[in-house]
Amino acid sequence: MTLTLGHYLGMSAILFAIGLAGALTRRNAINVLMSIEIMFNAGILNLIAAWHFRYFESLTPQLFAVFAVTIAAAESALGLALVIAVYRHYRSVNVEEMTALRG
Repeated sequence: MTLTLGHYLGMSAILFAIGLAGALTRRNAINVLMSIEIMFNAGILNLIAAWHFRYFESLTPQLFAVFAVTIAAAESALGLALVIAVYRHYRSVNVEEMTALRG
C-alpha cells in the first residue's frame, strides 16, 4: 500500500482534532500546552506532505516547516515559563483558578 497525500492530510486532521479537543477540555495548563504542540505538529505535517507530493522542486515548504518548529519551540519555552510563574503565584496549574490578573 502506498501512502498518498490524502493519508497524510487525514492523519494531520486527526492530530489537529485531538490537539483541539485536548486544549478545550483540559484544566491543567501543562496539558493545554501539550495539546497546542500537537496542533502545531499537525500543521507541520501538512507542510511536509505538501512539499513531498506537490512542490518537490521548491524548498519553501521545508523552510516554513523549520520556521514552524522554531516557533513551536519558542512558544513551548515561553508557555512553560508562564506556567511556572502562575504556579508560584497561585500554587496551582489549574486553568480555571487563574481568573484574576494582577499588576
